[in-house]
Amino acid sequence: MDPVFDNLGLYGQGVLTTLRICLFAGVGALVLGTLMASFRVSPVPPLRWVGTSWVTVFRNTPLTVVLFATAFGLPEIGINGQYFWFGVTGLALYTSAFVCEAVRSGINSVSAGQAEAARAIGLTFSQSLGQVVLPQAFRTVVPPLGNVLIAMIKNSAIVGAFGVGGDLFSVGVALTGSQGLAALPVLTGVALGYLLLTIPAGLLLGVVERKVAIAR
Repeated sequence: MDPVFDNLGLYGQGVLTTLRICLFAGVGALVLGTLMASFRVSPVPPLRWVGTSWVTVFRNTPLTVVLFATAFGLPEIGINGQYFWFGVTGLALYTSAFVCEAVRSGINSVSAGQAEAARAIGLTFSQSLGQVVLPQAFRTVVPPLGNVLIAMIKNSAIVGAFGVGGDLFSVGVALTGSQGLAALPVLTGVALGYLLLTIPAGLLLGVVERKVAIAR
């Protein structure tokens, strides 16, 4: 394990960069996924079509293809930027489809009487969804959302293959490729780095789940 201990600073930087990727992508996926879930339950047919198409495309397309499309396709249409942001965008788009389905399942679990009561007091669809249905739905979707976000952390390793640089995947490539260190200890260090992210995330989500369960 000497390669790990000798490069702890590099591994630490990799953990921080991976954490940045996951934080930005996670926020984007939650916002986009919630928006698409509201589209999927909307009474407006075009919005339902948009939501359904979004989920169908991104849920059934490999993450690698989505990342290729963002990293190499966006510059062809005049959208330029750093590969870090291209990677974050691709990961957020891909994950948002799974967030959408998790949130939609939570919306469907809320009693129809809640929405009917909201409409009875004069709330619009958007108001009843945002003020009545979604707050209750989010309490039921903490476990599936947690699984989606933990999977996103692991999927961030694929983002590292697209020139992001500095993340845990890139650390492993640099140490085994450029410096010629033994692969097994280097990759063990990479795996431990991901565990440092996923295990606390799982514990935190468990705490949140217990809190909202009490609130219900």
